[in-house]
Amino acid sequence: MSAEVRTTRVVVVGGGQAGLSTSWCLTRDGVDHVVLEAETAAHEWSDRRWDSFTLVTPNWHCRLPGYAYDGPDPDGFMTRDEVVTWLGGYAATFGPPLLERTRATSLTERDGGGFLVATTGPEGEVTFSADHVVVATGGYHLPIVPAWAPALDPSITQLESAHYRHPDQLPDGAVLVVGSGQSGAQIAEDLHLAGRQVHLALGDAPRVARSYRGRDVMTWLSDMGLYDTPVAQYPGGATAREKTNHYVTGRDGGRDIDLRRFALEGMRLHGLLEAGAGTHLSFLPTAGAALDAADATYVSINRDIDRWIEAHGIDAPPPTTYEPVWRPGTETTALDLAAEGVTSVVWAIGYRPDYRWVRVGVFDGAGRPTHTRGVTSVPGLYFLGLPWLHTWGSGRFLGIARDAEHVASCITGAVARRQPVG
Repeated sequence: MSAEVRTTRVVVVGGGQAGLSTSWCLTRDGVDHVVLEAETAAHEWSDRRWDSFTLVTPNWHCRLPGYAYDGPDPDGFMTRDEVVTWLGGYAATFGPPLLERTRATSLTERDGGGFLVATTGPEGEVTFSADHVVVATGGYHLPIVPAWAPALDPSITQLESAHYRHPDQLPDGAVLVVGSGQSGAQIAEDLHLAGRQVHLALGDAPRVARSYRGRDVMTWLSDMGLYDTPVAQYPGGATAREKTNHYVTGRDGGRDIDLRRFALEGMRLHGLLEAGAGTHLSFLPTAGAALDAADATYVSINRDIDRWIEAHGIDAPPPTTYEPVWRPGTETTALDLAAEGVTSVVWAIGYRPDYRWVRVGVFDGAGRPTHTRGVTSVPGLYFLGLPWLHTWGSGRFLGIARDAEHVASCITGAVARRQPVG
């Protein structure tokens, strides 16, 4: 029996903040469309965040089309559950044509133009025929885990960062966290604060101050236009999309994450994890260089803020200078997990995209969509919700409204001269 075919003008794949923002714009413009969500709307905020998770951007950054944070703490940082509640109220404000638990299984081009989106869900197999498709599933689909990870001793518990919830989830003993980006650094802190012995394998993630000269650093950067600058205007252009986000935390009202201080308190810092088998791991001697590079970015951002304050004659507290509180001595390049009592490994190296269901030729050699501000070379096919899709703000709540507005305007053919939404 052939699948039922339904016709609509636009199919939006993904019911997270990007997909719902697109739907808001299309609903406003009276465009017939459907939003397909494989699970439930915005489910990843509850399914892929640990219990102590908080936003690292201030609450005032939380702006979607027609919907903005209006709580009592705009300069604070919502917890995971608060984000789930806030985002969960969005759909009720405009009633999107949302089909939950409906998974897109393939996207192909339709003869004569347009697309066919095959799905499976509560109504069985349904194919949607549409003139336009917006892929709003994000870019973090498959966890990056070394090919040799299965060679580790089976007594070692292994899990990806998306599956980490709290320290008591792991067996007693020390924990190795691999990766020092936002997730890795914050999970390492969570375990450290719980009194666990933590080993942290550092990557090349930079860091940023939580606050500087009287304000949150991300508020300064917003005033400076950093979140509004198109990716093509950054040094290296589109290569900025490959940059790792700075580590910092909104926990307990927000603070720096200083891995050197954690080391003073007993956390064991290692360089890049190179290989492993059984209970034996090898590391490159890069921990010192990684800490220095992260601090250099921290200091550089503060100096940029100093120049902004001076150029605009802003009354602010005087500048301060960061002084490293710890430096590694001889770096450890080999570790016996059994000897060190390490019973768990948390992989926080990152994620890569998985668009195998999109059978349209718009991808580069690494499987990433090629586009300009979300618009691909195939007429009618768009991507939304990707980090650095157009600006640094694109991967954050702060920039989604602008990106969704642009894609919706491309669909409707409207001249993009509307006032900013949100």
